[in-house]
Amino acid sequence: MSVVVEFSVRDLVHEDLPSCTWAGSGTHLAHVADALERRHRGEVDYLAICPPSNLPVAIGGVDYAPSPEAGSLWQFSVHPALRSCGIGTALVRAAEKRILERGLYWAELGVEESNPRARALYERLGYVAYDRRPEAWDAEAPDGSVIRYETICTLMRRRLE
Repeated sequence: MSVVVEFSVRDLVHEDLPSCTWAGSGTHLAHVADALERRHRGEVDYLAICPPSNLPVAIGGVDYAPSPEAGSLWQFSVHPALRSCGIGTALVRAAEKRILERGLYWAELGVEESNPRARALYERLGYVAYDRRPEAWDAEAPDGSVIRYETICTLMRRRLE
């Protein structure tokens, strides 16, 4: 037996954040809240994919500041119970649509080298690796303290049409 559920794509709003604890720690959600403030300045789009309950089950942003020629996909997350159901693909495609609506024709992203599952998704969607670089950001340790998380990311991009 299979169940079909309709999903909608909309802008993520501050009121959604308490229902997005599945996406990361309190520190991560504070970064998401900061990104929502940047949206008011036109620097980012931040999307949510929702079932009829209108509660986000996938979220992710497009940052327009890093490159004048591309939208940079970042902070993408799908609820763990709903991974491998096509929701991540829908989120990427919705983000790409926003990039095209801005008159840009490139989407870029960095995927952690320790996350082959995400990289496989991006490759299936036509993204091609072109470089790698170290990245770092504040993250929350198990004891609640804030630590500096460091990783290596593969940089990928795709020409949009």
